[in-house]
Amino acid sequence: MSKHRIIIDTDPGQDDAVAILLALASPEEIEVLGITAVAGNVPLALTQLNARKVCELAGRPDVPVFAGCDRPLGRDLVTAEHVHGKTGLDGPVLPDPQMRLQEQHAVDFIIDTLRAAPAGSVTLCPLGPLTNIAMAFEKAPDVVTRVREIVLMGGAYFEVGNITPTAEFNIYVDPQAARIVFRSGVQITVMPLDVTHKALVTRARNDAFRAIGNRVGRAVAEMTDFFERFDKEKYGSLGAPLHDPCVTAYLIRPELFSGRHINVEIETGSELTMGMTVADWWRVTGRPANALFIGDIDADGFFALLTERLARL
Repeated sequence: MSKHRIIIDTDPGQDDAVAILLALASPEEIEVLGITAVAGNVPLALTQLNARKVCELAGRPDVPVFAGCDRPLGRDLVTAEHVHGKTGLDGPVLPDPQMRLQEQHAVDFIIDTLRAAPAGSVTLCPLGPLTNIAMAFEKAPDVVTRVREIVLMGGAYFEVGNITPTAEFNIYVDPQAARIVFRSGVQITVMPLDVTHKALVTRARNDAFRAIGNRVGRAVAEMTDFFERFDKEKYGSLGAPLHDPCVTAYLIRPELFSGRHINVEIETGSELTMGMTVADWWRVTGRPANALFIGDIDADGFFALLTERLARL
């Protein structure tokens, strides 16, 4: 299988950080062309800062980081400091980055990269709200057909919502952007709460991160120590879901995941269900499939992969 050449679009976030680290630890399968930051878990000033901190934690200050959209397309920004802490990366103490933020806007970087690359050679990996991706598609419609695939974390069906009763956070923050992306015609693979809630950081799994013994392993253990307190209290689970690394793990080991090709529509009209991913899991609508909606994961295989790769950094 050819190497995945990817752009990571992200709003770090502890789980975003782990997803980035997994990608950077897997050069045989993944080439990270750049990281684009978007407002989401915390405001843009912090997400772009956090992305650079994570690159330096991985020993990869050569990876360019770009700041993108600081607000959703048509709504006020909703953030999640109640989950991720005031910095978005609460837990470990990470130094301020020395690497510089790129001057180019993230949306323009996405457009220019897609235009310059062979058609169908770049995969977009959104880990946060889809604002940057939608803006790129709206500003430069010609790049839509040049995308190889979008693999994203967002949405829910059987697990309903985590920010409202019906909506997952990433989609809820910018449902208008999500609607644009899901109707773009690009091949999309979705990692919804239905699968990420099966990727729980139990005590044993977190101890395995810490036992790696390197700086990255300790930092990830400290991130998940902080991150899990909210989800364990909310769901009564044995640990916190590790959402975003499912995206990069899928690129490396797709056999760890299973799902269905179905139609997914985004609710943008009702405040009651705003941002809901209306997933036609049972294929009752007759609407054409526009996404591979993942529903299950080999969690032990996922955490074995993650632990093995983090040990490389």
